[in-house]
This record gives sequence, C-alpha cells and structure tokens, in this order.
Amino acid sequence: MVFTSNPPLGLYIHLPWCEKKCPYCDFNSHETDVIPENEYVDALLNDLAQDLPLIWGRTIETIFIGGGTPSLFSGDAIERLFSGLRALLNFGPNIEITMESNPGSADQENFRAYRESGVNRLSIGVQSFNDHHLKLLGRVHDSDLAHQAFEAARNAGFNNINLDLMYGLPSQTLEQAQADLRAAISLKVEHISHYQLTIEPNTLFQHKPPKQMPDDDLAWDQQDSCQTLLAEHGYVQYEISAYSRDNKACQHNLNYWQFGDYLGIGAGAHGKITLAGEDRVIRRIKQRQPKAYLKTQGNQAILSEANLSEADLIFEFMLNTLRLTDGFESKLFADNTGLSLNFILPIMNKAKELGLLGYNSKRIYPTKKGLQYLNNLQSLFLDPKINKNQLLFDSNIEIIHRPK
Repeated sequence: MVFTSNPPLGLYIHLPWCEKKCPYCDFNSHETDVIPENEYVDALLNDLAQDLPLIWGRTIETIFIGGGTPSLFSGDAIERLFSGLRALLNFGPNIEITMESNPGSADQENFRAYRESGVNRLSIGVQSFNDHHLKLLGRVHDSDLAHQAFEAARNAGFNNINLDLMYGLPSQTLEQAQADLRAAISLKVEHISHYQLTIEPNTLFQHKPPKQMPDDDLAWDQQDSCQTLLAEHGYVQYEISAYSRDNKACQHNLNYWQFGDYLGIGAGAHGKITLAGEDRVIRRIKQRQPKAYLKTQGNQAILSEANLSEADLIFEFMLNTLRLTDGFESKLFADNTGLSLNFILPIMNKAKELGLLGYNSKRIYPTKKGLQYLNNLQSLFLDPKINKNQLLFDSNIEIIHRPK
C-alpha cells in the first residue's frame, strides 16, 4: 500500500457512565451514581497526550463525545476538558463538536455550559415519543421529558440537533412508528437518526428477548413508510439510517463512513490513524473498564495496537462507504486505503451483476437493491484473497435478508 497524504482527522471521546443500562445496549456503558469527573478528565487528557505523536501537525476537523450518557457530566467538567483539548490540539476553523445527551439527564444550565465550551451540535437519544415503548426499552425518561430536553437545547443556543429514533419496537404498529417520526418532524429538528431495534449479543434483550417483536414484513413496512415520510418533509437520506435537512449532515460520522482517520480516547475507545509517511494504518484500542482506565499512567491506556492488513483495509473501507446512499468518489479508495481499485474490481463486477452495486469512472455507489440488502453487499468484500482476483462466494449467492 502507498499513501500520498493523510485523510481528514476526527476525535472520538468516550464517557462510559449512564444512569441505567438499557436492555438493548451493547455499548461500553456502566451504571453509576457517582462519576469521578476530575479524575476522568485527567485520564482523558493523559490518554490524548500519548496519542499526539501519531498526529503531529494535523488538524482536528470534528469531535464526537459519546457514551454512556455524556450529559451526566457537569458543565464545569466539560469546560475543563475542552481547555485541555485546545492546549494539545489544532482545531479546524469550522470544527463540528457533537455531544450525546439523554432526556433524563437534560439540564438547560449544563446545556448552556456545553455550548459555551465549544459544543455546537447536540444528539439527543429520544428513541420513542411513546411512553409505553419507552418503558419496554428500559428508558429512564418519558415523552414529556423528551420534549423538555429538546426545548432546553434550543434555549441553550443549539441550532444543530439530532434526535435518535428507533422503529421495529416490541408491539409497535406501523401507525405508532409513523407517529414517533411525526413528533420529531414537528420539532423541525435538523437531523434524525432512524434505525431498527436489533437484539445484540451480550445484552439483556438477548438473554430475555422482548415479546411481540415485529416480523420482517412489518419492520420493512415501518422503514419504507418512514423513509417516505421523511422525504416528504425535506429530510435527505445520506446514509442507511441518517437523514438531514438544511445541509446539516453529521460531519463526524461522514468522516467515519468515508474511512477517514480518528483518534479515540476514553474507556474502550477505538482509533484508526493513517501514517502516510510509513505507508501503514494502525488501530488503537483503549482499556475498556473505567476503573482500569482511571488507573493508567503514561501509555498504559493503550490496550492493543495493530497494523491493518490489506484485507482489513478493503473490508473496513467498503463496510463504511457503502452505507452512504451516494457511495463514494472512486479516487477515495486509493486515497484512504493506499491500494488500487484493481484490488476490488472483480468483486465490484460481481456485485454489479447481482444488481447491488453501480459504478462509473468517478463514483461507486450501492443501488436501491444494494441498500435494501446492504449486509449481503458488504459481505462480498470479506474475501482475504481479493487482491488475487479469487472469489470465495458462490456465483449464485442468495439474497437472504435486509440490513438492520
């Protein structure tokens, strides 16, 4: 692999604590009553300092603070964190800084403090406006709190807000899924992340599945009708589960989906960094357990580090970029993997024959059928012998399921 330059760079910050672990959640989140804010901010800044040699001279274009529930942290803690970040990093002039929040922890004064610290985009985990479904999902808020959180965010000065909404919920009808979406649209929110509830490994829902889950046909009808509803109200789908209006697509997530670089700091955070001068890409993973992470000194926060192989680069690039409804510019593959498109041309041709992929000299993109059966399209690029033009899948591959 040969790189001519480094891709854009973002920063992900993981704040791992939450008030209550949701039964569907497989993120690295941990229930707690007391958060060691000062100690954790110190650990984050120490963690970042160890990563700085990887990115000397580069500019941070986006920051995303995820969790857990980051809005459990006080405004003072977030202010101290950003003071430290600015001392260590070069922020881009138009940097997008997103912070996740849950309605149950929404506080207008803290929101205002976050905004003053530099956070300019808020992502609120509403999931549903139906109190019955919120209870089934184990959420600590109700519909009233969801509306209050949105109002508090607006009053604090946020003019770029995302709402997370789920469909395919236990006992949820088509009309109820549409009603959730209409409630979000009525708020004139800039961005909506709309995704299907899935039962993930190592979650409470896996061990004790909820009753009356919608079948595949109902879940598909919910997705299809909600996509139509979003389009009717000016929300443009730019990724498999992301919709925005007024050109407010999430720049941080776009960087992920275009296989850009990102530092990851915090308990369990992952990072992917291109070292163009050395023609390699590395992935770092940090200590997962918050208690262990807090005890780290020097570079002890790094749990593992590995170079990505050619097969890793190909699969991860396609796994991300094919989520984008418009796909990606052809040159982006070489720019962000250091490899020639010839490595994947046989697979592209096979995907085109199956009706899953389209391409021309400038752009490669999933077809409507490819987006509908995204898992199948992405899986074609798993072949570790792809650079030898050898295909491991049957030429009569069966389309087995829709994406989740």
